[in-house]
Amino acid sequence: MPALVLSTLNARYAHTSLGLRYLFANLDDDLRAQTKIVEFVIGSKTETLVEQLLAQSPKVIGFGVYIWNVEETTKLVAMLKAVAPEIKIVIGGPEVSFETKEQRIVALADHVVTGQGDVTFNKLARALLHGPRPLMKVHVGEEFELDDLTLPYEHYSDEDIARRHLYVEASRGCPFKCEFCLSALDQTALPFDTQRFLAEMAKLYDRGARTFKFVDRTFNLNVKTSQAILEFFLERIEAKPDDPCFAHFELVPDHLPDKLKDTIAKFPAGTLQFEIGIQTWNPTVQGHISRKQNNDKARDNIRWLHANSHAHMHVDLIAGLPGESLASFGEGFDKLVRLGPHEIQVGVLKRLRGTPIIRHTDAFAMRYNPEPPYNILSNSDLTFGDVQRLNRFARFWDLIGNSGRFAATLPLILQQAPVSAFDRFMALADWLYAETGATHQIALERLFDLVYRWLQAEGAIAPDAAQQAVLADYVKSGSKGRLSFMTRGLTVADDGRTGLRAATPARQRRHLTQAAEIQRA
Repeated sequence: MPALVLSTLNARYAHTSLGLRYLFANLDDDLRAQTKIVEFVIGSKTETLVEQLLAQSPKVIGFGVYIWNVEETTKLVAMLKAVAPEIKIVIGGPEVSFETKEQRIVALADHVVTGQGDVTFNKLARALLHGPRPLMKVHVGEEFELDDLTLPYEHYSDEDIARRHLYVEASRGCPFKCEFCLSALDQTALPFDTQRFLAEMAKLYDRGARTFKFVDRTFNLNVKTSQAILEFFLERIEAKPDDPCFAHFELVPDHLPDKLKDTIAKFPAGTLQFEIGIQTWNPTVQGHISRKQNNDKARDNIRWLHANSHAHMHVDLIAGLPGESLASFGEGFDKLVRLGPHEIQVGVLKRLRGTPIIRHTDAFAMRYNPEPPYNILSNSDLTFGDVQRLNRFARFWDLIGNSGRFAATLPLILQQAPVSAFDRFMALADWLYAETGATHQIALERLFDLVYRWLQAEGAIAPDAAQQAVLADYVKSGSKGRLSFMTRGLTVADDGRTGLRAATPARQRRHLTQAAEIQRA
């Protein structure tokens, strides 16, 4: 039985905890032999998790705590302390590294490691297991050289490699100071030794790993390193084109020199994804949050990637930043739509513990949810109602705009003249919520029908055009049901009002023929 258990609650089963594996890899050999990693998924029953942890008979349990799991981890720690108070609980991670005195989970735990715990946790675990018992509750993570760390990648299991995302990092830290991000507290970005890192990636690849998700904040900051890493993956893709790997990177949008472009252009479809943080196009708002970004270069680079590469682009915008009105955010969204990324991730500002964004609280009347995930509720430019509408916009955009299920229909939804794409989609989101009273648990068939109804009743799209686009997307989604207009036809009265009538057998045969043709295509 392990004396020490390292645990966390991941957002999904497909996720793996890189942090736990760093802690495990950097334990002394004798401690590592007594340690086990036990990962869970949020949404599990607390009693079940407690039972599974106690079955390991640990003396010490270390939990990784993040914004997405702090509530459930707090309940878990509270129950463990109720039934097994002799077990020492150590917590660490970004959520408990700041404002520790205010948090219930900190009060419940025996010890807290703030900041980077790779080295400090090893010393604390040894003291807890072998003495002398530490007196301090809060242990500040000590500084270390990256080259002194043991890399953790051998501790991904065969099950991880076969079924889960593998998270890796070629550098740690960030030189930028965007105030909504915890990386604003970093001094700079420091690279791991490139050859040492790539040697570990080669081992993972040889074990069968094909999906690599880089957690680096600024992958393309050091172009020489970026080039070496891209060439590593490209060589393997070209050597085994029938068994390609996939790499995901966070890209600085205004820093893409020609040499990097030349390499990116060589990657085939389905092998490269870039997460690009625009956050806001508004220069005044960028100034408020200390974000330095050349908007012209960022725009040109996104346009180049769209036209000259097969890279899948996931571009981020944040609603609720200080000084960003609904109209300003909408203008930024429209700019992105015109640039054509594959996904636009609409996020709503969250006040992460420790981030400098708090300095704007009074000046911009920033009001945040006091409970995780600490999302913005209102500010001087957005009412609570505005923020609620943006939340619904983001949810429906994920279901319709980002899902890939509405490829033929989305251009009809977003037709821009004379109304902007943002305004068009906001009108759809408002209408969907008015019709359903919900943003979750909407069946796919119902969603297609609702979008069709909005297109022809509110979106000023001719019924035949709406039917053709929606039907094409519905069939390609793989759904086997039957949409309402496949069995009932649309009629328009003389006064412009719409109604439904039973379809003729000929109309039914035409829809079924269309569906069969689309399926064959």
